[in-house]
Order: sequence, then C-alpha cells, then structure tokens
Amino acid sequence: MRKKLIAANWKMYKTPDQTRDFFREFLPLVAGHTRDEIVVCPPFLDLPAALEAAKGSDVGIGAQNVHWKEEGAFTGETSTLQLLALGITHVIVGHSERRQYFGETDDTVNLRLKMALEAGFTPICCIGEVLEEREAGATDDVLRRQCTRAFHAISAKKAAKLVIAYEPVWAIGTGKTATPAIAAEAHAVIRNEVTRIFGEDFAAKLRILYGGSVKPDNAAALMAEEEIDGALVGGASLDPKSFAAIVKY
Repeated sequence: MRKKLIAANWKMYKTPDQTRDFFREFLPLVAGHTRDEIVVCPPFLDLPAALEAAKGSDVGIGAQNVHWKEEGAFTGETSTLQLLALGITHVIVGHSERRQYFGETDDTVNLRLKMALEAGFTPICCIGEVLEEREAGATDDVLRRQCTRAFHAISAKKAAKLVIAYEPVWAIGTGKTATPAIAAEAHAVIRNEVTRIFGEDFAAKLRILYGGSVKPDNAAALMAEEEIDGALVGGASLDPKSFAAIVKY
C-alpha cells in the first residue's frame, strides 16, 4: 500500500503572520491523522514561520522550488543548502506555473530534480499537458516526454524519494477538474513510463499525486481511484478548514 501524500501549494499567498494563523487553526483539525502524509509548501519568506508553527506536529514543510547549484550568482533563486539549513523536507519541482511564466523546461526540471534528490529531499515533480495538447490527443506523448527528460541520468536508487504530481494544466485554477477516470488514466500512463525508466518494483511503490482544482467536494472521488496516491492542492489549501476537509476526505 502506498501511503497517500496530501500537499498544499500556497503559491504567492500569505504573510508570516497569516502563516502562523493558518497553522493555529489547521493543526488541531488534523491532530492524530496518520493515514496520510501531510505537507504544506508556503512561499519562501513564510518558511521559518511555518516550520516554527508546525514544530512537534506530523505536518511536513516544503519549498516551492529549488536551484540546481549549491550556491552562486543566481539572483532570486534558493539552494538546497539554504533549505536544508532551515529544516525543509520536501520541494516542488517543475510546477506548471514555473514552466508557463518563468521559462522552466524539461531540462531545467531534470537539473533541479537531480539536486533535490542528491540533497535528500522528497521532490514533488510536476508534469501535465495544456488544453491544446489534450484536445490534440497528445496527452500520453506529452506525459511520456516529460518523464523521460525529467528523469534523464537519474538512477532508481537515487530516485527513491521521488513523488510525481500530475497536473492537467487546463484544470489549474479554472474550476475544471479532470474526472477521476481521466486522472486515473493519465496516472496509469505515467506509471507505465516510470516502469520503463526505473523498473517495475520502483513504479509499484511510486506515489503519483493529482493536482488541478482539488476541493473538499471532489477529494474523496479522486482519492478512491487506485492509481491516485494523493493530491497537490492549490487554492483550496489556503483555508485551514478547507484543507483539513481534503486531508480527511
């Protein structure tokens, strides 16, 4: 059995004070919940507040990005050494918004992923098709290409902590959600490709999350699919009651 991972991606929302307020309300709502792994990924400025607020709980804290060098002249970027010093355990890599707005490519995702794995993080590597690709019937090809290039020159041993998040880009922040069947179908394509790259044993243990307008009212149906091993939650994770309801689907 793969333990489900429910991860919050706060994107560019909340101040440190708002972060503390969130955890004050959220933690009692999920106290004693051990069925799933819970991770919150706030903006970089909120990481110290989140780590302090979550101390002593079972909730992990992750970063929304990480650079492929340990240090250097990379203005605006953050390194594994800096995140490790804080006590971060998870990092999101290759989110569709990083690809869409900030020039992230399959190749830079590969570099970031290698560094995150090398540093011992649990990386949540995001892949997914845009609307035009889905309508053109290219979804499977896109997912295979993104996997092949993101995992290039990474061994199954090195990739042991890898988590994949399938994000149909057309469903992010649009209110549209891939039906559980559509999501499960995409997850099966990803798992088959991972089997080809890393082997059957690895693929059987790999957690593949769904991300794309996950809400309290659709979480249970999505999580009921055998192929779906958790969720990467955007807007609905900003409210403590809403996120707790998704965690406890």
